[in-house]
Amino acid sequence: MLSVPLTRRIALKSSVAVAGLSLPQMLQVQDEAKSASSYRPKACIVVYCWGGISHLESFDPKPDAPTEIRGEFHPIATKTPGIEVSEHVPMLAQQTDKLAIVRSISHTDSAHGRGMYWNMTGHKPPEKRPGNIPPERADWPSLAAMVSKFHEAPKGVPRSVRLPYPMVDNGTLQAGEYGGWLGAVYDPIVMRTPAGKEFGGVSRTLGSQVLDLKSDLNKPRLDERHSLMTSLERQVGETSSFTNFLHFRELASDILLSSGVKTAYDLDQESPKLRERYGDHIGGQSMLLARRLTEAGVPIVQVCCAAGDLNGGSGDMWDTHSDNFNRLKNNLLPPLDRGLSALLEDLADRGTLDETLVVLLTDFGRTPRINGSRGRDHYPQAYSVALAGAGIQGGQVYGSTDKNGAHPATKACGPADFHATIFKALGISPRAEMRDTLDRPFPVSDGNPLPLF
Repeated sequence: MLSVPLTRRIALKSSVAVAGLSLPQMLQVQDEAKSASSYRPKACIVVYCWGGISHLESFDPKPDAPTEIRGEFHPIATKTPGIEVSEHVPMLAQQTDKLAIVRSISHTDSAHGRGMYWNMTGHKPPEKRPGNIPPERADWPSLAAMVSKFHEAPKGVPRSVRLPYPMVDNGTLQAGEYGGWLGAVYDPIVMRTPAGKEFGGVSRTLGSQVLDLKSDLNKPRLDERHSLMTSLERQVGETSSFTNFLHFRELASDILLSSGVKTAYDLDQESPKLRERYGDHIGGQSMLLARRLTEAGVPIVQVCCAAGDLNGGSGDMWDTHSDNFNRLKNNLLPPLDRGLSALLEDLADRGTLDETLVVLLTDFGRTPRINGSRGRDHYPQAYSVALAGAGIQGGQVYGSTDKNGAHPATKACGPADFHATIFKALGISPRAEMRDTLDRPFPVSDGNPLPLF
């Protein structure tokens, strides 16, 4: 008699075994039963290039295009025969066996916030709110919020985390990375990465709830504060805003009083050699922290690989309207290349890449034609994104753009399809149901999963 829980299908196989299956067949049934009993939900790490990374200078180079389109960089061969990437992501070039690169994605919004909304929610942004979109409760929930709706976090562990700060455009927090109509308790919390050199220009939090896990308060003192707050709160009404405040305060208290997440926050526990692999900058250290937080039970962690308010020309973000090539070569591509390649390699070395989905996202691509300031402008008609881990088949490119990188040429897809693929990889049905504040049902995605498995 098997000593592990059985699915109905495996139980049926077992009953057949009693009727005369061979020993190898019985062992196969037993292995399947063990796999079913040890399944754990897959975690997700989202690396977001805020500002719109140029696809032509990263994952979709066009060396045969005219000079005013192909730019200054050259393509290089990768670990996967037939796939070429930019010369300034040489470390990622050696990790393409783990990556599924999608070159044929597009949408129709050229504003940063609206492009981010497309990519982080999988849905078209509200038409009645042009330009920058401040977050509202009527918004569609973010990817982090939706994943955390279906993948429960242990007690004292955040449902979802953003590192190292929220996305801001010209002084405005952006809709698309919050809980939307799922409610404030699904807003991904912000944690400041405790180490690494800052990118140039640090984004402001603008009132976002930010956890500081470097608190030097000892446990008895925290217990006393928690007891006092609890006694006082019994006298306060159950308003929505107060309930949201209580949720965040309770979560912060649980994290500070428990060991798992706070321990994960201590990057000094990693070897200096590993931390060096990720890079001595806040982008790479945030990716390392993301790995540690998912191991501590956080279902999904989002890393903003950029800094500064988007202002169309300066700061370490991907909005390269001017001096595109120097900024990419010197400030932007090296941290992404080092941090993301280290993350993929680290997860593979630890044997956890199969249960961790790594997602590379951005607002949109950049214009094929170089402008007069040696930059590229906003361009949602074609851009590149990527996936790795969690059952995704690496070493492949899905879709293509035309000879100038201007439009999808084969296998065109959109953010909804990419989201459906993410949900499938995480074991969530793309048609899984969520309900808004009016109890209306909505599927998590309107798209169709891409055949990347």
